[in-house]
Amino acid sequence: MEEFFYQATIYLGAAVIAVPLAARLGLGSVLGYLAAGIAIGPVLGLTGAETEDLRHFAEFGVVMMLFLIGLELEPRALWAMRDKLIGLGGMQVALSTVVLMGAAMAMGQPWHVSLAVGLALSLSSTAIVLQTLSEKGLMQTGGGRSAFSVLLTQDIAVIPILAFLPLLGTYAIPQFAADGSISREGAGGHGGHGSLSLVDGLPGWAVALVTLAAIAFIILAGIYLTRPLFRFIHASNLREMYTALALMIVVGISFVMTLVGLSPALGAFLAGVVLANSEFRHEMESDLNPFKGLLLGLFFITVGAGINYRQFLADPGDLIGLALLVIFAKGAVLFVVGRAFGLRRRRLWLFTLSLAQAGEFGFVLLAFSTQLNVLPPALSEKLLLVIALSMLITPLLFIAYDLLSKRMGEPLQAPEPDEIDEEGPVIIAGIGRFGQIVNRLVQASGFKTVVLDHDMEAVQLMRRFGVKSFLGDPTRPELLKAAGIAKAKVFVVALDDPEGVVKMVSYVRRAYPDLHIIARAKDRNHVYELYQAGADDIVRELFDSSVRAGRYVLENVGLSEYEAAQAAQTFYNHDRQNLRDLAQHWIPGVPASQNPAYIERAQELEKAIESAIFEMAERKRKRSSEAAE
Repeated sequence: MEEFFYQATIYLGAAVIAVPLAARLGLGSVLGYLAAGIAIGPVLGLTGAETEDLRHFAEFGVVMMLFLIGLELEPRALWAMRDKLIGLGGMQVALSTVVLMGAAMAMGQPWHVSLAVGLALSLSSTAIVLQTLSEKGLMQTGGGRSAFSVLLTQDIAVIPILAFLPLLGTYAIPQFAADGSISREGAGGHGGHGSLSLVDGLPGWAVALVTLAAIAFIILAGIYLTRPLFRFIHASNLREMYTALALMIVVGISFVMTLVGLSPALGAFLAGVVLANSEFRHEMESDLNPFKGLLLGLFFITVGAGINYRQFLADPGDLIGLALLVIFAKGAVLFVVGRAFGLRRRRLWLFTLSLAQAGEFGFVLLAFSTQLNVLPPALSEKLLLVIALSMLITPLLFIAYDLLSKRMGEPLQAPEPDEIDEEGPVIIAGIGRFGQIVNRLVQASGFKTVVLDHDMEAVQLMRRFGVKSFLGDPTRPELLKAAGIAKAKVFVVALDDPEGVVKMVSYVRRAYPDLHIIARAKDRNHVYELYQAGADDIVRELFDSSVRAGRYVLENVGLSEYEAAQAAQTFYNHDRQNLRDLAQHWIPGVPASQNPAYIERAQELEKAIESAIFEMAERKRKRSSEAAE
């Protein structure tokens, strides 16, 4: 127990020091975690023999990450990605395997060994790439989404690769035990794996049935069991029980997938997709995020701490050269595949540089290949170090991408719009301060809204608070059609761009003459422009708040709350009517101060407002005095 607390203190202390320092230097948290692991492992030698055990524990962070990613993807969105999953991801895995296999054969390795090496090194690091893309705000860009599609394909590809590797074991050279006898351990199965699996020894058709049964169980449990469980927990009014249930779901899914010999990360992702439409989705996200971040950080530290520095120092040039060769070979494949699928410039370079490393699943495949006698132990140890070095280089590749982006001198790529899969009677364009209030009031009253905004940060912020909104430019006609504007009753334009608001109102009025349009205006001139564009109701940004402030003034200088409210309402009604009147005298492009007709009419209407409010106040005072008599 003392050793555990000592190791925990060392790991956490290194993270607390190194990660904030790396973040301040603009290097990202991943490089900070890796540097912390190198410092406490190869440099200072503070880690014990538990590093490998800790890595297996920390890999659960990857499982949680994929579960949370699944929660963000509804089944429709996943189906919409099928072309990228099958085409982009499948081509990357296949071509990378072929290229790396050819490189290994050129170095004198047998074909079956080379194939196992190619398969292991073709997979990239899901943990590092997704963490870095999220930190840099690149996940919603074209390159970021393409990278995510490839990573998801790679995670799925682990399953057939694990099923295929035992076939290569039939070509393996027998191992010799210490007494000189031939050892067949692992040559045709999971010998020495040490894990509990229900599929060991079963024929292929039975393995397939058990696998399908496990996947069906996860889907059905996600649909029919989680809601009653969450309602039961909700009745207890114990906040920590939500966290316990969320952890139980992820751990239980991982256990079921392990029993049937599948990837726990894939099972967690599938469960997340099934629960994406659940009303408890945001509750699970908030409960699991802290655990995910901590375990992922621990995983990165163990990668840095687990580097065999003696082997590295014995031949650093060879190992670094092999790591760079892997990055260059995969980068070349990614560049070609990315161009074939229409990626260009920033998107292409982000796609290429982010996925060029080997990944954590490579550790699993190399270890399994060694148990099957497909790979010699010495080669496996060397490749493990190559994978770790390629992962260490990855943060530097993201820095290279940042430098390339600046040198290209082109504007930032706009993020790809979300696929809108909902319709509602109310469409709100813009989720800033103005649009948020409108959306909250309408939804609280029981009406469904569809919210669109082109600001990725605003959309992500709203999603963190549980407000569903879609990323995309609301001025694009195809986006409005996808949101169901042809069937909508009300369209609210809440964008913080006066010129863009006028253009949007003008287009929507022409295309949908029966739609009721409510628009946000910056000032009086903007109001007149919107009236001419065809808006039905126009709300000036500061008008309502200013009238309310004036009402408070009246309450504190002698009027009752009722009298002040009546005065404010009278002023409000007259001002709105006056705006419609003045709009007839307004001339586009001519300042109001240079428009005599406008000035004259404005003065007349102002006197009318004052007279109306004064008369109302006089009537109130007269009735009050008569009542007193």
